[in-house]
This record gives sequence, C-alpha cells and structure tokens, in this order.
Amino acid sequence: MSNQKKNTESKIISLSKDHYENFPVSSFIVPKEFRNDIAIIYWFARTSDDLADEGNISDQKRLNSLDEFEKEFDRSLKGKSQITEFNILAETIRLNSINPDYFISLLSAFKQDVVKNRYNDFNEVLDYCKRSANPVGRILLQLFKVNNQIAVDCSDKICTALQLTNFYQDTAIDFQKDRIYYPKEEMEMFSVTEKMFELNKNNPNIKALVKHNVERAQDLFNEGKELISYLNGRFKLEIKWTITGGEKILKKIRQNDYDVLSKRPKLSKIDFTTLLIKSLFNG
Repeated sequence: MSNQKKNTESKIISLSKDHYENFPVSSFIVPKEFRNDIAIIYWFARTSDDLADEGNISDQKRLNSLDEFEKEFDRSLKGKSQITEFNILAETIRLNSINPDYFISLLSAFKQDVVKNRYNDFNEVLDYCKRSANPVGRILLQLFKVNNQIAVDCSDKICTALQLTNFYQDTAIDFQKDRIYYPKEEMEMFSVTEKMFELNKNNPNIKALVKHNVERAQDLFNEGKELISYLNGRFKLEIKWTITGGEKILKKIRQNDYDVLSKRPKLSKIDFTTLLIKSLFNG
C-alpha cells in the first residue's frame, strides 16, 4: 500500500471519529481487516451528506456539487478518477462485490433533502428511508458476506428504524433547517401545526404525535432483530450495539415525556459503555 493511500485512509478514519454519531462507526469492535473498508464507505456517506446540508449556499449549487460527486464516483468505478478517496472506495466495492447502486441510492436521498422538506404520508417517509438508510445496511451485509434474504429484510427494518430514530432525535434541529419528517397526514390526525414546532414547547398534541412515531420505530426494531441470528463474531456485536443504541435514544425520548423540541436526547460515554456491556452479555 502506498504512503499516500495509507495517509488518506488514516484521514478517513479520523473523519469518522470526529463526527458525533449515536451509533458506532468503524469502532474497535469491528475486525481490523474491515475497518478501512467501513471508514471509506462512511467517508462517502458523510461527505455527500455534508454537500447536501452544510454551509450557506444555494440549493442549485448543492445539487450541482452532488451531481459532480456522483460523476466522480462513476469515473472511479471505471478506473478514471484522479481522486484517491474515490479510488479507495472503488477498490473496496470491487474486491468485496458490493452493489454500486446502493451508493447511488444514498446520493438520491441526499439530493431529495435539498429539494423536499415536507412529507405527505408515512409511505413517503419510508421511501426516503429506503434510499437514505437501508442501502448502508445492505452494503455492510455484502461486505461481511451475509446474503440471506431474511437477513436483508431484517436489516432494512433496522436501518429504517435507526433513520426514524434520528429524525425524532433531531426534530428541533431539522425544523431550524425548515425540515419536518413527521407526515402531514399524521400531524393533522393529532392536530399538530407547524406553529407548535416554532413555539418550541411540548404540548399534548405534539406528545401524542411523537409517541405514535416512537412506538412505530420501536416496532421496526423489534421486527428486525432476527437479523442478529444471521451474523457472527465482532460484526454481530457491532450491530447489536448499534440497535441497542437506537433503542436507548427512543427510551430517552419516552423518559423526556416525548419532548423532542427543547430536549435533544443523545448518548453519553457512560451510555456507550453500558450498551456495549449489555450487547456482550445479552444473548
């Protein structure tokens, strides 16, 4: 491996550690031989997500940047990119027989974030999760050579649950960016208006809306946990830890009386340690 490639991979792993996440990314639990692969996959997702979300630039410039990012990805798959990070990713995809369409799906979701900030019904939210979250799980399954269709279906449910959990955790942050991931249909069902989000205070209507969504996300976690039985070794522990982390966020929302506007639930270092121990000794 060239020094340039080693330095680039080191930077990528450092990037994954610099961003706060509820769930471990390329953690010490993951077998060493897979950490660089996971780190470069994370680099792709994190970088493209930032192109869609960070900075004060026009929507058109964001879309242009994402389009160029996608073109560079395509060039790397054809061996024509001059960018080291893309070439490392292309090599990971080739060596591990990962479907590149999953990366394109992620980009389509990030592009959608630029132009769509309201959702009419839950099916629209699920369609977003299908592209923004589920491909990540499928990429990891292919990386670890897990091909069972039941495992893939369960992974989709877990990844959707994790994405939904992140929506509820970041309700206030997303609203500041003029985004609401709670379906309009359900907001109307619980008599919740956007003005209530603006007031930044919990009330019985918002509480009922959030409770409804939290319970549905928990159901998805419960339905998807069969995935664990198809995994082995450290990868199995990593996924157990990730699922437990998502469920812990939902638990904190419940403990906060479903107040997601003035109290952002997040995991502390103690939480991470506790969840790790729980994952090690629970099943």
